[in-house]
Amino acid sequence: MRAITYDSFGPASEVLALGEIEAPAPGAGEVLVRLAYSGVNPSDAKARAGARPGVTKPAFPQVVPHSDGAGVIEAVGADVDAGRIGERVWIWNGQWQRAFGTAAEYIALPAEQAVALPGGVPLEVGATLGIPGLTAAQVVFGGGDVAGQTLLVAGGAGAVGHNAVQLAKAGGARVIATCSPKAMDRVRDAGADHVFDYADPELAAQVTGAAPEGVARAVEVEFGANVDLLAEVMAPLGTIAAYGSGKEMAPTLPFGPYLFKALKIDITLIYILPPAQRQAMIARLHEALASGALAPEIGARFTLGDCAKAQEAVMAPGRTGAVLLEV
Repeated sequence: MRAITYDSFGPASEVLALGEIEAPAPGAGEVLVRLAYSGVNPSDAKARAGARPGVTKPAFPQVVPHSDGAGVIEAVGADVDAGRIGERVWIWNGQWQRAFGTAAEYIALPAEQAVALPGGVPLEVGATLGIPGLTAAQVVFGGGDVAGQTLLVAGGAGAVGHNAVQLAKAGGARVIATCSPKAMDRVRDAGADHVFDYADPELAAQVTGAAPEGVARAVEVEFGANVDLLAEVMAPLGTIAAYGSGKEMAPTLPFGPYLFKALKIDITLIYILPPAQRQAMIARLHEALASGALAPEIGARFTLGDCAKAQEAVMAPGRTGAVLLEV
């Protein structure tokens, strides 16, 4: 089968290669999926670049990147219902702690990691649900229903943030979002009640003006850069649901303000979400897709052979929507 592989860390254009490798066969409890799309995420690019502290070489001799994808089940292993053959599915954790991910024509993986895609939902949308979709669902609903609450979504134009705005609005929340000025219309169209420039020096005052009672739950993509802002705008007993802190990975926390508001920091790493929580978030996503409340954006598509360009695109500042490989 055709696949993208790498065996050392480095720039995408130097280490990613398109070639032929042996197609996998499904083992017991597994399904074989013929992939139509591979979802490209920043974590995939960072893993290929060797950006994780203390990791000096890939965990496997040969790696097929990418954890997200969508396609059709072509075969099943022992102990899997043969009725699943022909099922349209989306994939989560395709390359998490595994050598071979979704940047290939086929993937074999545990049956529960290939989720039946609701009728009418295109395969390309399915390829966005693993990391951007599940992360958005968890940071919005990880504490339960949000109806009647005020949520602050930082980075509302990003793949996770844009999904989070839609999900929070569909869940009955009042949504305040931040983004760059050029993305404000998109974020309003996604359902945000108030949209502010994330770089405005008066941002704290603007958020407080829109939510004088304080923010009940903050969906935070840059926790380290926004620790002081959050101390100002959060309501007492509020929760900061953080899934990123790329600009400042070792933040200094203003503990006093956090203490006297009894704020909670809820960090999400979607790869290790417990099974019951994952199933609950899958249900949230499927419900929102079925009702039309969620429409994940696809910002760019590339051919399998252009995987390097796709990984570069997913790391580009100001990116809008998910990045896909068309397998």
